[in-house]
Amino acid sequence: METLTVYERLGEANLKLLVDRFYDRVFNHEQIAHLFKTDKELIKEKQRLFLTQFFGGPALYSHHYGHPQLRARHLPHAIGEEDAVAWLSCMSEAITSLAIDEPLKDEMFKRLVPTAMFMVNRES
Repeated sequence: METLTVYERLGEANLKLLVDRFYDRVFNHEQIAHLFKTDKELIKEKQRLFLTQFFGGPALYSHHYGHPQLRARHLPHAIGEEDAVAWLSCMSEAITSLAIDEPLKDEMFKRLVPTAMFMVNRES
């Protein structure tokens, strides 16, 4: 029996909804909104492409932008642990809002925690 990826279980429509709901929170979050200064639609599109790849779908981000190099791409932004926690809080709320199975929600969030914490590049 073939195991479906997170991307396949989530579906493209839910992934887009996740990104929209996530950034509705991020762009208005007192702690981290300042980190997202460029074109908001481009930010959302890059995140959608990245999450597609991150969750086991097609390598869309790499195809358009090269290897994600997450830490290197985030180094110009001062990101503390409290910023990563705020980002995760926004993502948790967005994931929770989706009409998908609870085990899938848990799996998605657990995969994102170490990635978010890896972006921390300054002392709190």
